[in-house]
Amino acid sequence: MSGEAADRETRGRETDGRETEGRTTHGPGTGAAGGPERAGGGSGSEFDRDTAVTLREPGVYDAGLSAGWTILGAVNGGYALAVLGRALGAALPYTDPFSVSAYYLTPSLPGPAVVRTETIRTGRTLSTGQASLLQYAEDGTEVERIRVLATYGDLGALPEEARTAAKPPAIPPRELCLGAADHPAPPDSSAWAIADRLDIRLDPATAGWAVGAPSGKGEMRAWFGLADGRDADPLSLLLTVDALPPTSFDLGLSGWTPTIELTAHIRRRPAPGPLRVAISTRNLAGGFLEEDAEVWDSADRLVAQSRQLARAPRG
Repeated sequence: MSGEAADRETRGRETDGRETEGRTTHGPGTGAAGGPERAGGGSGSEFDRDTAVTLREPGVYDAGLSAGWTILGAVNGGYALAVLGRALGAALPYTDPFSVSAYYLTPSLPGPAVVRTETIRTGRTLSTGQASLLQYAEDGTEVERIRVLATYGDLGALPEEARTAAKPPAIPPRELCLGAADHPAPPDSSAWAIADRLDIRLDPATAGWAVGAPSGKGEMRAWFGLADGRDADPLSLLLTVDALPPTSFDLGLSGWTPTIELTAHIRRRPAPGPLRVAISTRNLAGGFLEEDAEVWDSADRLVAQSRQLARAPRG
């Protein structure tokens, strides 16, 4: 692992000197009272508590993966990615993820985890790092769950100008969309613990799968938020891009759709309020499908994009 993390707090940063959320100014590895330095977890949000990491030694963070974010017993990939994102935001000079590419090697499970980070390069406006999330097998050996390569910067320093042909998804008003109480439970709903932590209101046009009538188009559209009302930020967008029901449901398939690789681009800091998410797949072949996601904020701005490759369920 790189030794840069050890002296990052004491050397000058190539920023405007502003303090950033989730970072302390005490020496590496210590908080205000000399205890372990902890990133995240300071708010009342369950998401912040469950993505918090604690600095063990330079570049190494301890974490605990919560059972509250699981699907069929495995930790949701977007939630696990946010844990990695939290650690990289603490290790790098900048806290905002710009581009994050993750390879999912083995299923992540609830329980203790370790995130090992390495700074690859730091420039005037962007820093690149890599991180691995590891857990322990029964014999005590480390098992790598996810490996990430990411570039971080300051989204607040970007110009406001946007030239784009992209448009927000056409979703009915939130009150006309379907929440958890408005339709039958999804397949294997008792094992979808993550559903209790999300406020998802599905576009009725993409919710037919819930009553046995999938459209076959491979689309999901929804209003999205966290159930405890926490507003979105760049870190939580890493969860958002992987939080809706998989498009395979709309293709008439049910069951776990494990992610193989996911790349997320965070474009802006989202405005307060609910998000709109649109996910689609155009090709299921050889037992794999791709999913393209767009996330729009309450100010009609595209704040995140992603593409992932996933294994299609056998249902």
